[in-house]
Amino acid sequence: MFESPKRRRPEVTSGSRGHEEVKFRDVTLYLVERRMGKSRRTFLSNLARSKGFCVDDSLSGGVTHVVSEGNAAQDLWMWLEDHGLREAHDTHVLTISWFTESMSAGRPLPVEMRHHIQNPAVERRSSSSPAPKPVSTVSPFACQRRTSLDNHNKNFTDVLEVFAENMDLSGNQGPCLAFRRAASVLKSLPATLRHPEEMKHLPCLGEHSKAIIEEMFECGRSSKAEEILKDERYQTLKLFNSVFGVGLRTAENWFTRGLRTLEQILSDPSIRLNRMQTAGFLFYDDISRPVSRAEAGAMKVLVEDAVKRVNPAAGVCITGGFRRGKDFGHDVDFIIRTPEPGQEDGLLPAIIDRFRRQNVLLYADLQESTFDLGKLPSRRFESMDHFHKCFLIVKLKRDDVCEERERDEDGRRDWRAIRVDLVAPPIERFAYALLGWTGSTLFDRDLRRFARLERGKLLDNHALYDKATKTFLSAETEEDIFSHLGLEFIVPSERNA
Repeated sequence: MFESPKRRRPEVTSGSRGHEEVKFRDVTLYLVERRMGKSRRTFLSNLARSKGFCVDDSLSGGVTHVVSEGNAAQDLWMWLEDHGLREAHDTHVLTISWFTESMSAGRPLPVEMRHHIQNPAVERRSSSSPAPKPVSTVSPFACQRRTSLDNHNKNFTDVLEVFAENMDLSGNQGPCLAFRRAASVLKSLPATLRHPEEMKHLPCLGEHSKAIIEEMFECGRSSKAEEILKDERYQTLKLFNSVFGVGLRTAENWFTRGLRTLEQILSDPSIRLNRMQTAGFLFYDDISRPVSRAEAGAMKVLVEDAVKRVNPAAGVCITGGFRRGKDFGHDVDFIIRTPEPGQEDGLLPAIIDRFRRQNVLLYADLQESTFDLGKLPSRRFESMDHFHKCFLIVKLKRDDVCEERERDEDGRRDWRAIRVDLVAPPIERFAYALLGWTGSTLFDRDLRRFARLERGKLLDNHALYDKATKTFLSAETEEDIFSHLGLEFIVPSERNA
């Protein structure tokens, strides 16, 4: 049971009253002592008063914000109701996070959904009253949902993506995909979830995802997500995977051997890095930092210049997150469009040679085309297509970037290394390659799933195959592909699933 605040000795906090100016007269705080402790409650009360907040020692009718720390929602609300606070009472019941954030800001911050401690009893009683209105009719396919970068449920999706990343690093692709789909649905919503009941009307939210969200409604946080973020294995595998050329199997092997830092890997004489990993470590400080939109634009100018030198009629299209409107990315992807069939052959080696003569090429991995229409359609999902492509690390001169950036700490280097991917598909496959390389990954996956399950077609970065007519469908634009699938066209900026 909670100790009644009326039994508290008045001298505990009365000494602080009257000596501090009340600046925020529309806000009156009450701090619940149980779990928080007597001395901590006294300290926090005095802190709040010193910043101009009014703090009441009793749960009076004038209290506007009740603050609790570490209490279960059901026990807390039972005690509050025993002492006269009802759901209809115009009082916010909040986690300690709202209090600490307000203290840091020096003013009472607006109360957000993540701060509230919901009353479980009201949720149970609501079964006899009208259910909350559904958020909207949401498709289970990301390719039928418009998802901009305006994420109204970021507090939920950030946590779900922690779980997804942890599953990915553990090699559990099924649960990883389930968490990513749940996060994707929440990203597409036009408003913030306000009540756990609203989840009933949403697809792709499994029991694990719902339990995580319900805990966040109740406690304002996910204890399991916090444990994952502190987990040594998670932190180490994430660090190792951030190195260009290091995959999950290699990262797992290094972790099993007892390695925990990049320095330990580089100093271990038994480890033999391949060429890609060597470049990844050599330029790690640069390529582990996000690439800005301005830097991506400058890199496009550099790529366009090289392409025009080789084929003046060819064009360059930026893809990936930057095409979807993102301001930052981990690399820059480009698709090169040639006007005539066959002109893509030999294009990438010539561009690489151009970069080498300009002394801006730091690393190049060229992969020749293995595209063969005769081997399609492929019913096996492949993350990488079969077109001409190359993975580069390129110097970008800071003077070429139209933004102010700090120079390196040594003050000498006037460039930074940036990861660049170039793809050169045949002209008749350009629309499919552009769609696939634009992403997002989950949008593309659901587009393929929709084509297979709803339309009886097979889609990948190369082609769209109609199983009923046993024909490949041609497409000059992305709009043609959506039309073939009977889908409303979704612009790149709304494919951020």
